Amino acid sequence: MARLSGARTDSELITVEQAGARAAALVAPVADALALPLGEADGRTLAEAVIAPFDLPLFSNSAVDGYAVRSADLSPGAETRLPILGRSAAGDTGGMLGRGAWRIFTGAPIPAGADTVVMQEDVTPNGGEVSLPPGLKRGANLRLAGEDIARGQVALPAGRRLRPQDLGLLAALGLDHVRVRRRPRVAVFSTGDELTEPGQPLALGAIYDANRAMLRALLARAGADVADLGILRDEPAELERHLREAAGACDLVVTSGGVSVGEADHVKDAVAACGALDLWRVAIKPGKPIAVGSVAGTPFIGLPGNPVAVFVGFMFIARPVLARLAGTAFEASVALPVTAGFRHRKKGGRREFLRVSIERRDDGVVIARKHPGEGAGSLASLAQSDGLVVLAEHVEQLEEGESVAFLPYGGLLD
Repeated sequence: MARLSGARTDSELITVEQAGARAAALVAPVADALALPLGEADGRTLAEAVIAPFDLPLFSNSAVDGYAVRSADLSPGAETRLPILGRSAAGDTGGMLGRGAWRIFTGAPIPAGADTVVMQEDVTPNGGEVSLPPGLKRGANLRLAGEDIARGQVALPAGRRLRPQDLGLLAALGLDHVRVRRRPRVAVFSTGDELTEPGQPLALGAIYDANRAMLRALLARAGADVADLGILRDEPAELERHLREAAGACDLVVTSGGVSVGEADHVKDAVAACGALDLWRVAIKPGKPIAVGSVAGTPFIGLPGNPVAVFVGFMFIARPVLARLAGTAFEASVALPVTAGFRHRKKGGRREFLRVSIERRDDGVVIARKHPGEGAGSLASLAQSDGLVVLAEHVEQLEEGESVAFLPYGGLLD
């Protein structure tokens, strides 16, 4: 299992980037690897670089339907008439070209001696001959052997999180299996005496546990194998025991709730009793109290109890850690410029994330509308919005009509 490579404590308010980078720096990638069929490898992380075993394309071929010719046979300033010497379709073995034209189709091997393909739309057939226009460039419409990837080149680097197009490239190189890292195993549980499992009767004063359902899905989308440990009550000894058990079986332990400064927030004490705790006060709203540390040597992330704070904390603190565990580079989502359709005031010094819906006006301008549910406990505001508007630490007043940075959920959840 992955272990912490070091730890430190720091009580100052730190930026989102600092928190994510420092959390990721505390963990080491999962070392175990296995060979998987290509059909099961989407989203997995390459354990080793893939070296091209041959040129791609393997042979020079035509990029269009047309006629293969030798450029030296073409008149530079007038039409050229050449006899048709042969014909090749994809899957044929090609041929030998003298002075003449060779009827060829997309993907067919280029006949030996040919160096140019003329598109059929530009050719006038006349019995056994063709008329070719002047001005053709040598090498037109050819796919040269090795121009995509040459034999011996790195086709895909180690650490690449495989995408469908990557799998297509591996298949083109003749591979039916690929070595990938084992998925990180992540234990997740919620804490709090007020929580009840969905589907069970709800007592007076209790609430259903929503965070764990959300975290399970977020972890799975991030490429983790999830061990759901359920709800833990606010009892320090039990919390410590379950934390130790989870640490022994997983590469990362993630909790929600119990990391603030209330008298019933026992997760911090339980972590401190069986490991080390970095309680980082992150300059972020929502989600300032986020605990990062270790439990019996296994990395630990304690997210707040409010659902929106859980979501935001996961996106900007947990995702870099999961990328590091998976052995791939974390790529922060790219914000898109949109126009604010609302006014908003905030305190300086913290980065704030607002839930917004997007609408496109008839003139093409994209407007962000703030969801009316602003509280960190509003799950409806997450479910009914399209993404997050990001207000930087120095911003204290946003005016309607100003340009703002927008992070669509689609980009965050990929």
